[in-house]
Amino acid sequence: MSLLAALARAYDRLPDAPPYGYSTEKIGFCVALNPDGSVAEIADLRGDDRKRSPRLLLVPQAVKRTVGIAPNFLWDKSAYVLGVTGGEGKRTADEHAKFRAQHLEWLAQSDDAGLLALGRFLEGWTAESFAPPLWPDELRDQNIVFRLAGEYAYLHDRPAARALWREIGAATASEPQICLVSGKPGPVARLHPSIKGVWGAQSSGASLISFNLDAFTSYGHEQGDNAPVSEAAAFAYTTTLNRFLEKDSGHRVQIGDASTVFWADAAPELADDAESLLAAFVDPGAEDRMAASAIKGKLDAIRRGTRLTEVAPELERVPFHVLGLSPNAARLSVRFYWSSSFGTLTTNYQRFLADTDIQPPPRDGWPPLWRYLVELAVQGKRENVPPLIAGEWMRAILTGSAYPLTLLSTAITRIRADGGVSALRAAILKSVLIRNFDLKETPVALDPTYDKSKGYLLGRLFAAYEEVQRAALGGTVNSTIKDKFYGAASASPQKVFATLGAGAQNHFGKLRKASPGRAVNLDRLIMSIMDKMSPGGDPIPAFLNAPEQGLFSLGYYHQRSDFFRKRDDQHDEKDPEALA
Repeated sequence: MSLLAALARAYDRLPDAPPYGYSTEKIGFCVALNPDGSVAEIADLRGDDRKRSPRLLLVPQAVKRTVGIAPNFLWDKSAYVLGVTGGEGKRTADEHAKFRAQHLEWLAQSDDAGLLALGRFLEGWTAESFAPPLWPDELRDQNIVFRLAGEYAYLHDRPAARALWREIGAATASEPQICLVSGKPGPVARLHPSIKGVWGAQSSGASLISFNLDAFTSYGHEQGDNAPVSEAAAFAYTTTLNRFLEKDSGHRVQIGDASTVFWADAAPELADDAESLLAAFVDPGAEDRMAASAIKGKLDAIRRGTRLTEVAPELERVPFHVLGLSPNAARLSVRFYWSSSFGTLTTNYQRFLADTDIQPPPRDGWPPLWRYLVELAVQGKRENVPPLIAGEWMRAILTGSAYPLTLLSTAITRIRADGGVSALRAAILKSVLIRNFDLKETPVALDPTYDKSKGYLLGRLFAAYEEVQRAALGGTVNSTIKDKFYGAASASPQKVFATLGAGAQNHFGKLRKASPGRAVNLDRLIMSIMDKMSPGGDPIPAFLNAPEQGLFSLGYYHQRSDFFRKRDDQHDEKDPEALA
C-alpha cells in the first residue's frame, strides 16, 4: 500500500474527521451581524490561557495560496475580511477587494437571511470603519467568522451556506480522471492542501506533492494533472496527516529534524494498543502517561526481550506505518516511510535495544531516541543535530538494516572535541560496531578477558593511567590526561602512550607513599592489560581505524565506570582494595 493510500485509508478511522470540503482552523473572533448588515457585536473566541489561543472551528476548507490572492468562503484573516492588518500590508487593499467581490458574486442568488446580512455588511464596509471601542485592536491578523445576531450557529454552518459551498466546489471541479490513490474516477486536485505542523517548515504549511516548475511537468500537463489524485483523496490524506501532526495527537514524535508520525491499520482497540507501544518505544513521556495502564506491563516485557507473540499475540499481524518528514523550502521531504506488521517492528526494536545495551546503563531509565541524537550535537543542542542523520538512523531501526556510518564518525568526533564518553555515546558506538562491522562479541560491560581488539585494550589502559594520575594528585584535580591526550591516544596511540607510561611512573612514585595498597592494585591492573598486548603483534599501533577508535572509547568507558562504581561501593577511602 502506498503512503497516500495508507493515509487516505486512515481518514475513515479518525474519530472526529471533518467532512469532505471542510477543515479545522484557528479562529480568533466572530462578528455578529444584524439582518441589515450592521455590526451587533464582536465576540472574542480565544481561550483564557496565557497565549490567548484561538478556538479550533470546522470551517469550509482553506484555499491553497501560493503567490495569488484567493479568499476563503465565509471566513478568513482580517486582511481579507476587513482590509486591516497589523503589519505593512502592501496587498491588504487588494486582498479585501477580492474577498468582497468574490463573496458578493457567490451570495448574489441567495435568499438566506444570514448570507444576505453578510452581503450587506461587505457592501457598506470600509477599512476606515475599523476603530475602537467596537473593533478591538487584537482582532488584527486573526481569523474571523460570522453569525447572525440572536443565533448561535455560525454563517458557514447554516444549511444554505453548506449547499452553496457544495455548488461552488462542483462548479470549479475539473474533468474526472482515474485517481492514482483510489483507482476511481473523480475531479483531480490541481493543488494539494498544505501540510502543517512539521518542525522547521513554514507556519502557513508546506506541500508534500507539488508541480511548480516546468522541469516537473510532462506531456503538456499542468500542476496536479501530472499525477492525477482526486480531490477527495487529496483531502483525505492531507486531513489525516495534519491531524496526526497536531501536538498531543498521540501519533507524533520529534526525532532530530524528522517530524515522525505513526498509525496502525486495525480496529480501534488494537490500533490504540499498538500506537501506544510505539510511542513509548521512542518517547518516555508517553510511557509516563501509561504508567497505570495494562500496556505498561506489555512494554516492560517487550523491553526484557519477550517475543510479541507471548506478550500480545493479537498485535503480531497488525499493519503499521511510520512516516518521517522534514522541511525543504516550501515543500516537505520524506525522510523515511516504513510499512509492515507491528510484530516486525517490535522485533527490530528489540534488536535495537540489544545493540545499544550498555553497562553501566544511562541514567533516568530508557532514554528517548532524540536524547541519543543530542549526544551527537555541538554544545548538546537539539538544533545542532547533524542533518539527515535522524532519518537514516530511524530507518535503520525500523527496517533492521545497517546503521548510518555517520553515527560512528560523528560520535568519535564529538568525543574527541569535548572528551565526554557518556553512556549514550558508548551505546551508539557499540550498536554500530555490532551491526555494521559484525563485531558480535563487543562487550556490553567491562570484560577483563576480552583481548580481540587493540583499541579496547588501549582504551582501558588509558583509563587506568588517568586513574593513577587522579589517585596521585587527588580527586579534585582540575585537568587529567584525558583533556590533553585523549584525541591523540585514540587515533594515533604510538605517539603518546610512551609519554603516558612515563608520566604514570612519576605518579606511582607519589601514590606509593600516600596509598601503597592502591598503588599495587593499579599497577597490577595495568600489567594485566599490557599482558594481553603481545609484543609480536604490534601492541601499540601507529594508527587506529574508525571501528578501533570506537572500541577505544568503549574500553575507556567500561574501565573508567568500573573505577567510579568501586568508589560508590566503598566509602572508606582508606581501603586500597576498593579503589583499584
